[in-house]
Amino acid sequence: MCRWAAYLGSPIFLEDIISRPGHSLVAQSQEATECKTSTNGDGFGVAWYDQKAEPGLYRDVYPAWSDTNLRALAHQVQSGLFLSHVRASTGSAISRNNCHPFAVGRWSFMHNGQVGGFEQFRRYADMCIPDELYPHRKGATDSEVLFLLALKEGLDQDPLQALERAVAKLEALSRNRGTTPHMRLSVALSDGERLYAARYSSDHVAPSLYYRWSNTRQGWAVVSEPLEQKQDGWQLLPPGGFLTLSNSGSEVTDFTPGRHDIDLSCPG
Repeated sequence: MCRWAAYLGSPIFLEDIISRPGHSLVAQSQEATECKTSTNGDGFGVAWYDQKAEPGLYRDVYPAWSDTNLRALAHQVQSGLFLSHVRASTGSAISRNNCHPFAVGRWSFMHNGQVGGFEQFRRYADMCIPDELYPHRKGATDSEVLFLLALKEGLDQDPLQALERAVAKLEALSRNRGTTPHMRLSVALSDGERLYAARYSSDHVAPSLYYRWSNTRQGWAVVSEPLEQKQDGWQLLPPGGFLTLSNSGSEVTDFTPGRHDIDLSCPG
């Protein structure tokens, strides 16, 4: 399992989320409190938006707590929209290409969770990625496949339905070829204008996901765990929830991958 944090609002320094709070993302990389693995030291990454449509991207394999370059970057860079992630591998190698967030064009994406038995059908899942998107398949994670399948399903047109269909595809493959738990996820993704998040599980154990408006920062934070202990105002996104954040506010809708009929054939 992993931990992540995202932000949308008035520009702030990245460190205001990543390293300064008492239970910042760096602190969670050493001692998370709401996941199976308290240490998340298998790499980190941050994607941030500024003047260009495509996000900046910095990822590495070091533990977040020991990388001075991450702290230096977070101390200097300001952004009104960014995604950050610390990784605990569920099986794939510790490499830069396997670190989140992933980015394609204007989209960025990060994931916490697992697709049960993915290593048993990874080659088959890769075959489901269309030729025009396959050059973006740089690593070996289930998370990257999920992102590319969502792009294939139409993130640009309908982020909710595209992500539902991608999740439904991988969950169906896990049920057919993998093991339990078939799907557990909390995800965050952005097109550079809006920030989206979802929480879902095929069983009763959905990874934690919170969101909160800050009057001080004039922005939204979406996190795996609250950034300060005993801080008021954090709302728990319910399992099966899809959160949309924009400059006009927040909206929570149902996230129901099971409503889609999925063809298990690949390419597909």
